[in-house]
Amino acid sequence: MDEFEFAFRPTHVAPAVGMATWAAPDPARPSVRLDALLPVRLIARQGDWAQVLCSNGWTAWVDGRLLIALPDVPPAAGAPPARTADPRPALADVEGVLAQYRSMLESLATGALDLESFRDQARGLRVGLVVDGEALWVFDPVHDRWCYCDGLQLQTYAATDRASPAPSATPAHSPYAPTRTGEP
Repeated sequence: MDEFEFAFRPTHVAPAVGMATWAAPDPARPSVRLDALLPVRLIARQGDWAQVLCSNGWTAWVDGRLLIALPDVPPAAGAPPARTADPRPALADVEGVLAQYRSMLESLATGALDLESFRDQARGLRVGLVVDGEALWVFDPVHDRWCYCDGLQLQTYAATDRASPAPSATPAHSPYAPTRTGEP
């Protein structure tokens, strides 16, 4: 692998409530929090401490006991169902949030928007996307979950219970949910 190549393969996700990080395995050196269900790669252990690598190349130390392990290989689709969930609406949502954020940054840079207004307008914006070859992990902020696409179908990869505290017999409509043949 070329020294500038970076292949991110998550091994764990942060817990549903996010998690604290530290610059070193020392509780006196706190850093920023990891987002809920953020995919990370475990790179080192030191007792209960775990050093993790994020998709952007950032590393931090966390309480390793709180990490949620992922399967060795993300779930692969078998034979595709009659109709699979389409990842394009999720990607369009990511593009929309990024465009909105980029526009707000431009307004902030030109002075058309002050920092307090920028913070107010950015509050609640959430987006997450990891593309690794044919694999795609995309965050669905409507349902507070990560979805995985292997090129054939999009499926829930990790979810929190914040958006829906208990499973329901009738699932809420999602633009990312697969539909059965004959459904609109």
